[in-house]
Formats: sequence, structure tokens, C-alpha cells
Amino acid sequence: MKGSIRQRSKGSWELCIDTGRDPVTGERTRHFESVRGAKRDAQRRLRELLLNVEQGTYVKSDRLTVAQFLEEWLQDYVATNTAPRTAEGYQQIVRTRLIPALGSLPLLGLRPHHIQKYYSQALESGRRDGKGGLSALTVHHHHRVLYEALRHGVKHGILIRNVAEAVDAPRPEHKELAILAASDVQLILDACKETAYYVLFFTLAYTGLRRSELLGLRWGDVDLEKSTLSVVQALHQLHGGKYILREPKTKRSRRQIALSPSLAIALWEHRLKQEQAKKLLGKPLESRDLVFSHPDGRPIRPDSVTRAFHKIAESVRLRGVRLHDLRHAHATILLQQGVNPKIVQERLG
Repeated sequence: MKGSIRQRSKGSWELCIDTGRDPVTGERTRHFESVRGAKRDAQRRLRELLLNVEQGTYVKSDRLTVAQFLEEWLQDYVATNTAPRTAEGYQQIVRTRLIPALGSLPLLGLRPHHIQKYYSQALESGRRDGKGGLSALTVHHHHRVLYEALRHGVKHGILIRNVAEAVDAPRPEHKELAILAASDVQLILDACKETAYYVLFFTLAYTGLRRSELLGLRWGDVDLEKSTLSVVQALHQLHGGKYILREPKTKRSRRQIALSPSLAIALWEHRLKQEQAKKLLGKPLESRDLVFSHPDGRPIRPDSVTRAFHKIAESVRLRGVRLHDLRHAHATILLQQGVNPKIVQERLG
């Protein structure tokens, strides 16, 4: 495989490689590319291009637009290497934000100032309702997705460098997290005692489970005689409304959690109510049934749980508190009781 380097000016080099023959015309085809930097940078890029041609991974990136590159990244990498919820998030950012703003540019023509300009515009007037700009945190997410896509391009020899590295991404404002004391947790539980969410929030507060782990919990994962539950799956809802069950994110997330006597009793009572509801429908309660679900066994929407928590927290004047703060409160309370930090960490997964 042939390739050559020609110096065009100081710090500028032109690469040329033979990419074979056109399958239609039979004519010899060549790829030209400019590289800025030292000669060794040009030599390194030439080696990458020749290796790509040899391995069959060569892409005519000089004709590739940012939009085409991002769509290929979504299809070839994101769809097969990330969780469905993560893939949906990437797709939304790429297709509704990055491609409309940067997609028409040639991939090799993408420069830091193009990206910086997009971030500035998004911060100033990025909201679709026309009421101002996006938050620094949201635009930072856009930067992270674009950075990962371009990094993938560098890794596979499509790009020489990741231009997003030269961009100053917005810095999200640091917000003080609300810290729930034991008395605050009890206040929330007292406020929802007569609601359908009481045992659900009780379980979150006394186990430190994530929302997805709690909603994916089946009766077969709970041993009320031994007062333990096992985290082996998590329930998520995709944007289209479809529910999916997945294994926990990491090995450490698969764990067994001891239940307090009061929680074990609450779950016993909750199980009896579910058995009665199932009996009315002419069905037995099975080990594969979800611990927290609608009476007919359908999963509870994750967003419904979050909204219910916010409503209850606000009813007792605990504003700015998130559902996830119950998990933090659980850890804090255990540490205050003198539980070994390593045990707390293992419990939280």
C-alpha cells in the first residue's frame, strides 16, 4: 500500500494514499489529507490511514459530515455498547441538538470555534419555548456526548485529534445538596402513611435502594423469613413508554440487604394485601411478580414515584428535596449510628 508526505509550508503537510480502484470505473483512487504540526505527526497519521486501508476500516472522512459521523456513531457504537436508557439520552442530544447545530459541517472541517459558538448560543437562547437559554449543566451534557463521539473517531482513525478537547465547556453551578435528617425522613413517612406509597418510601428510606432497583424488585428476591432482599435487576422506562428490566449497573450493585424488623413487618403486610388483590382477579401471587406494582401487576411508572415524593415532601414543607436524597439519608443515618463505612458502601452498592 502506497502513501506519501509532502510539506506544503512550515508546520503543514499533505498526505496522499492509494485507496485502491473505483469499483465502477476501475480507475485508481487516492485520498488527500492535510495535517498541521511536526513531521512526526504527519507520519503517524499516514501510518494510521494505511493501516485502516489494509484492515478495511478506511472511511472517506473528507466527504463525511458531522451529521453522518454522529449517526454512524449512534448506530455502530452507542446502540450496542450502552444501556437502552443511556442510548436514548445520547440519541436525543445528537438528533435534537448537535446535528441541527453542527451536522452540515464537514467532519474534518469541524473546529473548536464552531463548538464554542454552539455552546454560547445554547446558553443564551437554547430553550425550545423561547424563554432563554439552557442550563450550564445541560450544555455540559451536550459537550460530554460530542467529546465521546469524537474520541471514538480518533480511536478508529477517522480523526487525527479530538477538537472538543480545545473547547471550554460550561461549568455547572455547584448546588448544595439537601440533607435529610432522621426526623425529616420520619416526617415524610408519617405524611404518606395513609397513601399507596407508604411501604414503597419506607423501603427506600430503610434500604438505600435506587428507584430503578426498588421498582424491579420481585417477591422472589425477598426472603421475609430471613429478613433479607436481593438486588438482581432494575426496572427502567424508555421514552416511548416501554418498560425494560436490566441487570444492575455493576457487580457491586448486585447485593443482599438485611431488613430491619419494622420494614420486614411492613413488607409482610404489603404482601398480604397484594395476595388479596390478586385473589380478586383470580390469580395467585407468584415469585416473579413485582413487589411494587399496580393491582393488576403492571409496573409503576418511575416518574409517578418521583412526583408523589415531591408532593409529599412539599406538604411537610421540605422543599428542594429529591427522591434520591432518601438514599443519602439512609447512608448518613447508618454512619451516625456507628456502622462501618465499608458496610454502608456495600449496602448501597
